[in-house]
Amino acid sequence: MSGTTITGNAMIDYFTALSNPDIVFLRYALAAGLLSSVAFGIIGSYVVARRISYLAGAIAHSVLAGIGISLFIKVRWNAHWCDPLYGAIAAALASAIIIGLVSLYARQREDTAIGAIWSIGMATGLLFLAKTPGYVDPMSYLFGNILLIARNDIWLILGLDILIVSLGTIFYNQLLAICFDEEFARLRGIRVELLYFLLLALTALTVVLLIHVVGIVLVIALLTLPAAVASQFSRKLWQMMLLSIVFCAGFTLLGLGYSYSLDLPSGPSIIVFASIVYMAVLLIRRMIRS
Repeated sequence: MSGTTITGNAMIDYFTALSNPDIVFLRYALAAGLLSSVAFGIIGSYVVARRISYLAGAIAHSVLAGIGISLFIKVRWNAHWCDPLYGAIAAALASAIIIGLVSLYARQREDTAIGAIWSIGMATGLLFLAKTPGYVDPMSYLFGNILLIARNDIWLILGLDILIVSLGTIFYNQLLAICFDEEFARLRGIRVELLYFLLLALTALTVVLLIHVVGIVLVIALLTLPAAVASQFSRKLWQMMLLSIVFCAGFTLLGLGYSYSLDLPSGPSIIVFASIVYMAVLLIRRMIRS
């Protein structure tokens, strides 16, 4: 059987399942994946253009500390108000502020400080999860499960998209300037530090709300790979954003389709497709240039 036939059969099975009224979680997963593509595409383009993927990685992994602490408090003291989402947001924003300060004012020790935040966040989260009464599976947070997306999660992702599109439109020129020519931006009177913190804060919120899709470990791959592929076919930042959204949506659709048909984890399947396309594009570009 040819690869094209296998691909067609896998996607036909998936679309058939989508039409089944009893499998609502598949429709939620697809809606969440497509809506997430907007946030991943826009913020990912800024992350790739500004070359701060390592900062985004540190923010993503420090989120586990907030999740672990909030779950521990919620279960240990029966604090129903202490939702892991709130802890994740607090940890992400705190890490974004610390990382931003280190990046701007302590460049000579930037790598060490960011690496420390990365590892301390992960270790703290795992320790609190281990001491949380009852069984808490850290794998669900590390690798995510888009099939567990609920209706409320979709509304949260939609709200994040609206926030990112709004702020991205309002501050597009300023963010463009700090991504490509920070010194010129300063000379033009742009508040570079404030906008840099805004970019890190938006990255933090994107990471937190989209961890459900692919998890902490894989979220950075989906934040950077579609934008990296899009950068090979675009000359302007807004073109890169649009293409990144399209690529991310395509990777998500293919990953969900294959993971359903072949009974594979959905998050890693999405990342594998993104990685294959990224490597293929780089290889083809190099062959063309040579």
